[in-house]
Amino acid sequence: MNISILGAGAWGTALAINLVQRHKVVLWGRNTKAMQDAAAQRENMDYLRGFHLPESLKVTADFDLAVGHVTQIPADSLLIVASSVSGLRALAETLRDRDIPNIVWLCKGLEEQTRLLPHQIVREVLGDSVPAGALSGPSFAQEVARGLPCALTIASNDKALCERVVAAVHGGNLRVYSSDDLIGVEIGGAVKNILAIATGAADGLQLGLNARAALITRGLAEISRLGIALGGRAETFMGLSGVGDLILTCTGDLSRNRRVGLGLAQGKKLETIVAELGHVAEGVRCAQAVRSLAQELNIDMPITDAVAGALFDGISVQEMVAQLLSRDPREEN
Repeated sequence: MNISILGAGAWGTALAINLVQRHKVVLWGRNTKAMQDAAAQRENMDYLRGFHLPESLKVTADFDLAVGHVTQIPADSLLIVASSVSGLRALAETLRDRDIPNIVWLCKGLEEQTRLLPHQIVREVLGDSVPAGALSGPSFAQEVARGLPCALTIASNDKALCERVVAAVHGGNLRVYSSDDLIGVEIGGAVKNILAIATGAADGLQLGLNARAALITRGLAEISRLGIALGGRAETFMGLSGVGDLILTCTGDLSRNRRVGLGLAQGKKLETIVAELGHVAEGVRCAQAVRSLAQELNIDMPITDAVAGALFDGISVQEMVAQLLSRDPREEN
């Protein structure tokens, strides 16, 4: 199968390394110098240092070449967008007048200004005629690049697209499940990043494993409330893109969002933390949008509200914890 991955960050590069073992893969990045260096050195020094790029992987900054790779054999191809949510709209707009056979995205979050989910952005730009879906689930890029086991979910209302993604990605150490609950899968992937910031902050303050378990559990309740209100299904949040991704992102030391929380607990400014990461932490960009959406829908999301307060309202993480602990008791369900 011909596969083009648009976006040469850590996750896009890791997936390219994995898939090129079975398919003809082109990895595109917008930075011409970085792509030239990666092609020459066979390593993505900026985003996935230490992992060899196989010789069979085409690395390029030529957008026409990357898109042409999947349009020349549309019946046996897959276009994967590996940008951040903030970059999804601009990338989709560059594809608007091209005869692309399908589109699948890896990003998780909400667009800051519009509060739209990725599938809503894609539909707004490309319409409903292009088969589209989200590939999501608990997946650290470094582990996928190393060939360690990983399970993902492809979510789409187009059954044929789900089958194509499973055929392309499922195999070796990658397992792929399918779902038609696109909203549920995307909400799980978006909100878990915010909750990972909270968990990182709690761990940074050495509040203990009991507190971590409570945050993850009550965080799952917040994901479910918002997701169901938007049209997602409850069972989705008990799957890979719900509780699976939540556990990984809240507890794994490779989690960028968790590291944001750890930095806040150390008293670092948000700007310093983000600069030190050198990568996008979607939970930061997403927190304000989710808090606003929850308020508009009158959905109780106290952890999300506390994280947004710590990120944007000048509330310290100690105050964030006190705010959560001072809430009145209530029935769990």
